[in-house]
Amino acid sequence: MTSLKTHSIFLISAIFRVGLILYGEWQDAHMEVRYTDVDYLVFSDAASLMASGHSPYKRTTYRYSPLLAFLLIPNSFLSRSWGKFLFSASDLFVGLFIHIILKQRKVPEDLCTYSLLIWLFNPFTFTIGTRGNCEPIVCAILLWIVICLMNGNVLQAACWYGLIVHFRIYPIIYALPIILFLDPCFFQSGVKPLLCDWTSDQGKTPQINSEVTDQCDVWIAFKSIFTRSRILFGLVSGSVFLFFTGFFFYLYGWEFLHEALLYHLTRTDPRHNFSIYFYHIYLNYERELSILEKLISFLPQVIVQLVLVFCFAKDLLFCFFVQTVAFVAFNKVITAQYFVWFFCLLPLILPWTNMKLKWQGLCCILLWIGAQTHWLMWGYLLEFKGKNVFLQLWVASLFFLAANTFVLIMLIRHHNYSPVFRRHAGSKTTLKSE
Repeated sequence: MTSLKTHSIFLISAIFRVGLILYGEWQDAHMEVRYTDVDYLVFSDAASLMASGHSPYKRTTYRYSPLLAFLLIPNSFLSRSWGKFLFSASDLFVGLFIHIILKQRKVPEDLCTYSLLIWLFNPFTFTIGTRGNCEPIVCAILLWIVICLMNGNVLQAACWYGLIVHFRIYPIIYALPIILFLDPCFFQSGVKPLLCDWTSDQGKTPQINSEVTDQCDVWIAFKSIFTRSRILFGLVSGSVFLFFTGFFFYLYGWEFLHEALLYHLTRTDPRHNFSIYFYHIYLNYERELSILEKLISFLPQVIVQLVLVFCFAKDLLFCFFVQTVAFVAFNKVITAQYFVWFFCLLPLILPWTNMKLKWQGLCCILLWIGAQTHWLMWGYLLEFKGKNVFLQLWVASLFFLAANTFVLIMLIRHHNYSPVFRRHAGSKTTLKSE
């Protein structure tokens, strides 16, 4: 009966997404405001160019891997909605992988169901794929990498990680926590890692720093950095990344390297941007910013990322989540699609929080949505009414950053630290003797 319930959830989710895609086609044809994301039109044009034997980068503003254009080639001869169905299928795979991960951690069925519903019926997530945004593909691959690591399949995880970093550069932030996660205390040759289940973590008080002394120590992990699993992961993922990057550089030259990779390091955007940096970008948009000015915004990100990684690396899913929230919050360009990056991880940490929906959880939800709605109000006045509200929009961006920071702190304070793996018997003794 429980299995049937889960199947029913996925079936309803699939039908719902198909309905939204079909509705989107109607809205595009009959209404002034289109349902389809403008990026999807860019993807489709790039795919059409590739199908004709041309470079996808002949389409202006196409700044993604050629793999994305290749995946959407059927848009040209099968259906213009092919990509939306592909992205929505990836969306459903994210839900499937969420369920698999939680079941492997022995999370109770009711919590698994609630977590699954948070992803599958979240308006921020189901509209992304049906409007034609590619982020669900990235989310699905990321969760598959987690499943591979949980099953001790380091080689396969490394292959997929190299691919995902090539496909969408931001997952590079997960490299350090994965390397620390591949601890010889847990990954031993010929032995499957032992998972910590949900029941063993209940009753613990929330902890932030205790893992520094209880995860074979970060210092011991660093002293043993060159272990078999870490070297394997680094070499294989690096090789896969370089293979795809080198292959497409051979085909499309500097145009590919700049548009798909380097552009995202120095990207500036004075519109549609939730970031606190947007006002500085707007004021200096007429002049070319120096490379130093473009890169200096990464400094707060790097500092926050390092602190979070060294605190939570062994609780990998929570580490990924707080990293992603912080990365997005402090990024110099923030668009609504970026929120999906951490929404796919949220259902995987909720079973380990002791925050009650009433009132703390509700407060966090309303604060985050309120801050975003406040920003969108000023954004509407600027974009659609042409009013000079740049300063007010910047203040709204500051408020949105504060809201993200508050929610992140609340989640950290109410999280029950839970390493994914437990030690094999005698692993600590063996490690120290080495």
